[in-house]
Amino acid sequence: TGTPGTGKTTTCEMIAKLSGWKHINLSQMIKDKSLHSGRNEEWDCMILDEDKVCDALEETMVSGGNIVDFHTCDFFPERWFHLVVVLRTSNDLLYPRLQKRDYSTKKVEENVEAEIMQVVMDEAKESYKKECVVVLESNTVEQMESNVKKICDWIAKNDKK
Repeated sequence: TGTPGTGKTTTCEMIAKLSGWKHINLSQMIKDKSLHSGRNEEWDCMILDEDKVCDALEETMVSGGNIVDFHTCDFFPERWFHLVVVLRTSNDLLYPRLQKRDYSTKKVEENVEAEIMQVVMDEAKESYKKECVVVLESNTVEQMESNVKKICDWIAKNDKK
């Protein structure tokens, strides 16, 4: 998990390729399977229906071997996860990354503010056991590669697929 622009999808894709685990891009799944209750035009995003998402994921998550890629994690059942990784990025790098996505100025500023206030990290720490939550910096390609190695090493050691 992590604020948009922290490298979640790229990191998850790399981990899935190396580990053989399934990458679940939840933002895409929400759009594809209509796991939302409409669109918030002001924020240019879908309105998440947490119950629909959890219902759609239950069987897949219980079977194990999944990497869930999403910008929040506080509504998922704790039993689904043995490791919750929060990616963090410095704001001087995050701002231009979000601008490149053609986000509105309001949306860019809201996401950068969320990163400054550590919103996603705090949600993860409040929602899961302390020993399950790992915070990793994701500013450079080298850090991303190191993060992928750390997570793949964890998977290899703890694989209960």
